[in-house]
Amino acid sequence: MTVARQILHVDLDAFFVAVEQARDPSLKGKAVVVGGDPDGRGVVATASYEARVFGVHSAMPLRTAKRLAPHAIFLRGDFKEYQRYSRAFHAILGEYSPLVESGGLDEAFIDVTGCEPLVGTPEQAAATIRARIRDELQIAASVGMATSRLVAKVASDAAKPDGVKRVPEGEEAAFLAPMPLRALPMLGPSMEKKLAQLGLSTLGQLASLPVATLEGLFGRHGGAIWQRSRGIDASHVGGEPRGHSISREGTFGSDVHDPEHLRAVLRAFSESVGSQLRQQGKRARTVSLKLRYEDFTTLSRSKTVQRPLSSNEAIFEAADALLTRIRQVEKRPVRLIGVGASGLVEDVVQLSLEPSHETKSESLSATFDKVRSKYGTRSLQTGRTAFDGATQNDDSVFDRSTGLSSQMEH
Repeated sequence: MTVARQILHVDLDAFFVAVEQARDPSLKGKAVVVGGDPDGRGVVATASYEARVFGVHSAMPLRTAKRLAPHAIFLRGDFKEYQRYSRAFHAILGEYSPLVESGGLDEAFIDVTGCEPLVGTPEQAAATIRARIRDELQIAASVGMATSRLVAKVASDAAKPDGVKRVPEGEEAAFLAPMPLRALPMLGPSMEKKLAQLGLSTLGQLASLPVATLEGLFGRHGGAIWQRSRGIDASHVGGEPRGHSISREGTFGSDVHDPEHLRAVLRAFSESVGSQLRQQGKRARTVSLKLRYEDFTTLSRSKTVQRPLSSNEAIFEAADALLTRIRQVEKRPVRLIGVGASGLVEDVVQLSLEPSHETKSESLSATFDKVRSKYGTRSLQTGRTAFDGATQNDDSVFDRSTGLSSQMEH
C-alpha cells in the first residue's frame, strides 16, 4: 500500500518587515514598508499587513506606496540581518526532517513523511515548528500541508497571515477549483491572459478543459498545467530547487542611455554573479540579461552555452552579447539592468593539457575572489567595472533565490 506523502510549506509572513519588527518592537502594528527611500527609484520589497490595507504591495514603486500610505514608515532594509534570520529559520526546519528544500530566504518545503514517531502528525509538526519560529525569531509563519509540494504551497498562501491550512488526500482538486488562475505556481501573466480570452478565470474551469486544448495553446507545457490545476504534482522535496538561479540587478538613480555605462555596471553584476557561483561550487549553463525602461516595460533574454561557465569574463561576455543584440532594436534609456545565471551544475569540467582562454579567466576570477574576500569587494576591480552608486551596496543586490535587491526590487 502506498503511503500518502506529508509535505509542509512553511512561509514567514512579511519577512523583511517581520525582522525589522523583531529588532524594533515599536514598529509592530504600524504601516511599515521595506524597500528604500520613498522619494527614490526603487520598489517595495515587503509591506506590513497594516500597509497593505492601503493598497501597498510588493514590486510597487516606492513613490506610489508613499502616495497611498504617506504615514507609513519606510526602511531601506538590512540584507545581512535577513540572511541571519533565514539561516536560523532553515536550521529549525532541518531538525524535523532530512528532506528540506529552500524556496528562498523566507520559505521552504519540508517532507515529514515517515517522521511521525519523531515529530507527530503533520498538524503537530506544523504547530511545533510555528511555535519555535515565533519563540526563537519573534516572527509569524504560515504553513500549508498537503500530499504534494504544489498544493502545500498554495495552501500556505491561503493560510496567510499567521495561519495553517491542511488539504487532505483526495481533496486537492476541490481545494484548487475556486481559486483564481494566478494562484497556481508557474502559471504566468501571459498564460493567464490567453486563458482569460477563453473565458476562464478559475482553476476549476481550467481543469475542466480537455488536455488537448491546453497542449494546442501551450505545447508540452499545456499538459503540465492541466495536471497542476488538478493538484497533481509528483515532484520531490530535497536538493536544489528546479530552476535555481543566481542574479544581480539594480535600478539607476536616473535612466541611463550611455552604452558604456550600462556595460560597466553589467560587468560589476557579472563579477558578483560569478563570485556567488564559485562560492557555491557551481557552474551555469545559461546566462540571462534583464532590462527595464521608464514605463516599466521589461525585456529578458538568455543565452545557453555549450560548456558550463563560472568566470567573471565568460558571464559578462554572454550578457554583453545579449545587451548588444537588444540595443540594436531598442535604444531607449534604461531604468534597471540585471544579469543572471541558471541551469546550475556542479563545478566539474574535463581537464585539458593546454590552458584555454576560459581556464585562464577562471584562474583570474579565483584570484579576484581571494583578494576581495580579504580586503572587500571594491579593493580590486578592472578599469571597465562600475559599481554604480544608484545600485546602493553591490554586495546586497538582487539574488533571485532569495528575492532581495539593493533596492528590494523584484
